[in-house]
Amino acid sequence: MTPLPFAEGAGGGESRASRTDLAVSDSPTPSPSRKREERSFTRFIGIDWSGAVGSRHPSVQVAVCEAGSDAPHLILPPAGVWSRCAVLDWLDSLSGEVLVGMDAGFGFAAVPPFTSPARDLWAEIDAVAAADADLGGHSFIAHRRDSFWLGAADGPRHLRAHLRVTEQVYAASRLGVPTSNFVLLGASQVGKATLSAMRLLHRLQWPVWPFDPLPAQGPVILEIYAQAFARLGGVRGKVRNRAALDGVLAAHGSIAMPPGFPERFPDHVGDALVTAAGLRAIAHQPHWWQPAALTPALAITEGWTFGVV
Repeated sequence: MTPLPFAEGAGGGESRASRTDLAVSDSPTPSPSRKREERSFTRFIGIDWSGAVGSRHPSVQVAVCEAGSDAPHLILPPAGVWSRCAVLDWLDSLSGEVLVGMDAGFGFAAVPPFTSPARDLWAEIDAVAAADADLGGHSFIAHRRDSFWLGAADGPRHLRAHLRVTEQVYAASRLGVPTSNFVLLGASQVGKATLSAMRLLHRLQWPVWPFDPLPAQGPVILEIYAQAFARLGGVRGKVRNRAALDGVLAAHGSIAMPPGFPERFPDHVGDALVTAAGLRAIAHQPHWWQPAALTPALAITEGWTFGVV
């Protein structure tokens, strides 16, 4: 993979001290069961993730923007292509008021045998899949084979395609069709990325919203849906060209990409850049941190997609 122009090297970090649209509510009501959470962040990172087999993943992309209005920029490792372990190491080197949004599920619907706290599940997945290369999670699929749907041999899809409450809220908006994390077949499947993301979360040991209380300071990571930020910026579908990207960035209060940035690029690049800018645009607004349907029980089991209210 040839690094895109204006892609900063991953060595510049600080030292350590298909769903399609956004479910937007004009008058969101904070959940009465959860304390209002507010934070100020100065760096915003968007990560497009992958659960594919292997250790080099062109579809894994990382973008960063600082507080203000400057355009986001890509971060690339020295090799030019990210591994999942390299992303973990890079995140582990960061400190300060950093907010990271990863386009992967952080929880499963709370149905047996997935009713325990998510942090217990992350530890189990990491242990079961310990031999899988580069934080892969495929061994866990065999471990819980009866829970996942991999095709017609598993019977009717809907019997295993359980949706989390956050996905049900999104579906009720009629703005898009969410995919269950238990579905592992098809172009829109997100379950394999979910499993590998959970291994990263277990090893990173950062506060993870909403599973953990929002800390007064320091880095936080949360689950996002990149296309939600694109929809909030006025674009339906994937962002693969400069004109669409600059339009979304403008809607999020960002300066356009600098001269020389490619006219066309993979959608994974667009997802990461749009996520970074989108996080910066909405993270200061309290209602995104207080979805009405997010209960304390859901917060530690299923979790929530930031940007769905």
